[in-house]
Amino acid sequence: MRSFFAAIVLLGALGGALQAQPPARKLAQPQPDDGTRILVDVNRVNVLFTVTDKKGRFITNLDRNDFEVVEGSHAQKILEFTAESDVPLRLAILVDTSNSIRERFRFIQEAAIDFIKSVVRPRQDKALVFSFDTRAEVVADLSDDPERLSQLILDLRPGGGTSLYDAILVACRDKLGAEQPRHKFRRAMIVLSDGDDTVSEATRDQALEMAQRMDVVIYTISTNISRIETDGDKVLRYLAAETGGVAFFPFKVEDLSQSFENIANELRHQYSIYYRPEPLKTDGSYQRIDVHVRDRRDVVVRARKGYYAPRL
Repeated sequence: MRSFFAAIVLLGALGGALQAQPPARKLAQPQPDDGTRILVDVNRVNVLFTVTDKKGRFITNLDRNDFEVVEGSHAQKILEFTAESDVPLRLAILVDTSNSIRERFRFIQEAAIDFIKSVVRPRQDKALVFSFDTRAEVVADLSDDPERLSQLILDLRPGGGTSLYDAILVACRDKLGAEQPRHKFRRAMIVLSDGDDTVSEATRDQALEMAQRMDVVIYTISTNISRIETDGDKVLRYLAAETGGVAFFPFKVEDLSQSFENIANELRHQYSIYYRPEPLKTDGSYQRIDVHVRDRRDVVVRARKGYYAPRL
């Protein structure tokens, strides 16, 4: 009996010691209680999307009855529908500062600055700037001051490896996803890179999952100016397609400004749908969704491919 009680005491002491130790933290797998836990409204899913014709021109005169949402094989009932053109923006601009883009870096800076000045509206929108080479670093936290953001971009200098996936994961998890209430803002990320990650701790799919959990649309602009598609270009295309964004491949550095202008136009021509999933899944699994326009084959709908169900 004494040995039994001694064992109980020993187990209790061990349990207390284990609880006293801080949980190990990995970049791509934050602990549930470390302030980065993703809270999802289990009653509804938000899908932000654009509709264009075959020539890429925005279609903005559609209403709720024009759309159908399918999750898995089940058609969903749309609870809320809006044509969003004036929702406050929360933007993350991720600038590759690795050695691989050194020759084009000055023009990249100038194009990014023009974008910020044309899109960020003081007292309404906010943007942040991440640089990533050997490590991902916040250059400018969320701000509505275009001049301050511009100056910090001008101060960037290239050099080192490429930690693209780490930058995406951290920007989504710690910055864009932290803005509350989340449904009040449109979250988007613009990535300027050759897409060739060399040093990240996070994987491509871990970075993508975080963007999907935080409802962040990723727009990518390739800094590869050759006409031969690289593995990095394929990564950029994949990240954009899975989140409902667009990948741009300007063959000349002078075309970068047009890519930014296209992104700015898209951010002001979007629809939003809320629905309650039926059947409701609460097992943390990834759910594929499809949004399309009823009885129209002449349009293109661009939306994220799915979402992660909450785990209860």
